[in-house]
Amino acid sequence: MNNEQFILTPYTEVENEKKDLRGILSQYLYHWPLFFISILIVLGLAFLYIENTKPIYHVKAKLSIKDEKQTSSDKTAILEELNLSTAPKLVESEVEVLKSRPIISRVVKDLKLWVTYREHINYTYNDLYKTTPVKFTLLAPSKELKEQSIEITINSNNDYLINKSDDEVVRASFKNTITSGFGKWKLTPTSTLNEYIGKTINIYIENPESTINDYQSRISADLNKTAPIIELKIDEEVPERGVDVLNNLIAVYKNFNVADKNKETQNTLKFIDARLALLTGELTEVEKDVEGYKSSIGLTDISSQSKVYLENAQTNDGKMNEVNVQLNVINAIEAYVNSPKNAGNAPATIGITDPGLTNLVEQLTKLQIQREKLLSITPESNPIFAPLNRQIGSIKTAIKESIRNIKSSLVATRKQLQRFNSNVESSIKNIPGQERKYVNIKRQQSIKESLYIYLLQKREEVALSYASTLTDARTVEDAYYEEPLSRKEYPLTIALVLGLLIPAGLISGRQLLRNRVLTRKEIEKAVGCPLICELVQESSGAPLVVLNRNANAIGEQFRALRTNLLHLYNKQQRGQVMLFTSSIAGEGKSYIASNISASLAISGKKTIILELDLRKPKITKIFNLKTGGAGLSELLSGSVLKEDVIQPSGVHPNLFVMSSGSIPDNPTELLETERMESLINELRLEFDNILIDSPPLRLVADAMILAKMTDITLYVIRQGHTGKSDLTFIRQVREEQKLPNINLIFNGIQSGRYGYGYNYDYSYYDTKGGSERRTLSVSNIISRF
Repeated sequence: MNNEQFILTPYTEVENEKKDLRGILSQYLYHWPLFFISILIVLGLAFLYIENTKPIYHVKAKLSIKDEKQTSSDKTAILEELNLSTAPKLVESEVEVLKSRPIISRVVKDLKLWVTYREHINYTYNDLYKTTPVKFTLLAPSKELKEQSIEITINSNNDYLINKSDDEVVRASFKNTITSGFGKWKLTPTSTLNEYIGKTINIYIENPESTINDYQSRISADLNKTAPIIELKIDEEVPERGVDVLNNLIAVYKNFNVADKNKETQNTLKFIDARLALLTGELTEVEKDVEGYKSSIGLTDISSQSKVYLENAQTNDGKMNEVNVQLNVINAIEAYVNSPKNAGNAPATIGITDPGLTNLVEQLTKLQIQREKLLSITPESNPIFAPLNRQIGSIKTAIKESIRNIKSSLVATRKQLQRFNSNVESSIKNIPGQERKYVNIKRQQSIKESLYIYLLQKREEVALSYASTLTDARTVEDAYYEEPLSRKEYPLTIALVLGLLIPAGLISGRQLLRNRVLTRKEIEKAVGCPLICELVQESSGAPLVVLNRNANAIGEQFRALRTNLLHLYNKQQRGQVMLFTSSIAGEGKSYIASNISASLAISGKKTIILELDLRKPKITKIFNLKTGGAGLSELLSGSVLKEDVIQPSGVHPNLFVMSSGSIPDNPTELLETERMESLINELRLEFDNILIDSPPLRLVADAMILAKMTDITLYVIRQGHTGKSDLTFIRQVREEQKLPNINLIFNGIQSGRYGYGYNYDYSYYDTKGGSERRTLSVSNIISRF
């Protein structure tokens, strides 16, 4: 049995279960010129990028939002009494307000950020935000403004040249108004005009809406909820522009904040004014009734008893009126809460003594105003309204419950006062009817006067708070910037990494796409056949390397293969028939068959090699024999004799060759004839070794026909050439026993190229006193890859 024989396999590599790191490095180091060129290219691109890229400055500012739960003042106390104080701001909402379109739009228009001034120098440019010699003013746009570019050359302090796209130059004065396709505009000189005389300036004009979108996306606002402080950030090439943007943004936000608070206070003033106007008319009517009644009856004095009754009645009526006022206010609040369309201002809680209801109405008013403010900048479908709507609903439910409790209490109090009032009135039945009527009229006058004075006082306090309203936002840190970090480290690091990854990816990707056999381990795992020899790649170009007298690795490997073959034949002396085949063309079977035949002949074995690849014969060319004569095709067809076909190899007296002859039309049929089998039997008696060079097994069936006449099959696999799918085919052939005694030869191993075979030591075979050096060129690099 083949597997029981001792097989010598010199110069082979024992691999671990895990892939050797040294093998991987060797695989990539083989292509070091590719890595070198890749690193040079990407580093050059990185330096070019660094030289033409402007540094980016990180501009920051901090804004504090007042926490109204922790602060109080006289002004807020007044507003709380009048239901004007608002619940603490939702800082998350203020972050959205800061980045809202109305505020960003105001910043862009105030700073004219949609106009950019640049001076082009070579392949780069300078942004002239702070040093621009002119300012662009759009007087009357004719249509929707799109991206425009105006190139001007400063001619003098009074005029400039407009360089048009058709090479036309127009002279214009700074006093002139220019009309273009996008409207009327003019340029105003600045204090730096003299520094740019004779220089060309490019003015880039964008659609303001596009600029607003750009800044809205670039400005970031990070919230620190524990403070609460909002940190604003923006990245800018021109740091001064970033500072102006953030400072202006904070200023615009503060103005918006004050405007909202003033609007809230103003709505309450309107409500008080309307109530005062109504009370003024009612009070005037009551005073006229008192005056007319006293004139008609000549009333001048009232008895002391009447005074007591009158004071009691007035006191009771005052309490009754307070209850009625509170019931009226309660009814107004109840009607507002129950109304489905209550987006307007909630009624004031004047006269309500319950602090819980007052606080709930205050919160509802705040939430309604906040919702209206968000509606002005955000569509109602935005998810930010969901928690706000739920909070409004829950507060309305709490208000309804509180109203029911307060209303029931006030109704009970009013009934008790009515009973007391009835008792007082019954006590003064003896008072003349005129005096009793006078008391009723006087009572109404007192009520109206008290309410009128109260509202006047509160109106003055509200007016004072309106005039002194302050913003809830405070600037913690004005906008500032720091010097940008070095812009050389990251591009160079990235370039160096890419310079290594790109060629490594190309090499790995190529191997994955090729899907070729690279290592001995892949063969043994997939096939299960013994691998009796590994042959290195020979680049000398000589087909018969064993004839070289100088010691070399490939020659020694063929001699080792010869020794292994002697063990495989188990000391059989004569008539040994070897079949050389492979899966596909180009794997080196003819090359190996020729060299092993020469090696056997040199060892004293009478050897003959049969060129039975009748379709593409190569043996004749390897031995440099004459072509055109009779060969195996003619012998098998019966036209010549065996002695006419056998010819000396010309390389050794013990080596003979039977060439293929002419290429037949039916090579397979010729191999199936009895003449073929008779020929092999006759050669067994005359020669020690008969070597058959057959066609690739996966292409034609010739090798299977010849297999029944042979003792051993030497199946050639070539590194980087044989596909991995061919290993499955070889295993199937072995399991189905289509070839006798299959042994594998791993051919064309290139040390280092595929991370396999790196441990071959060629220094022992080097007869030149040193390693052979090759000139590095682009063609060598490409051939390596």
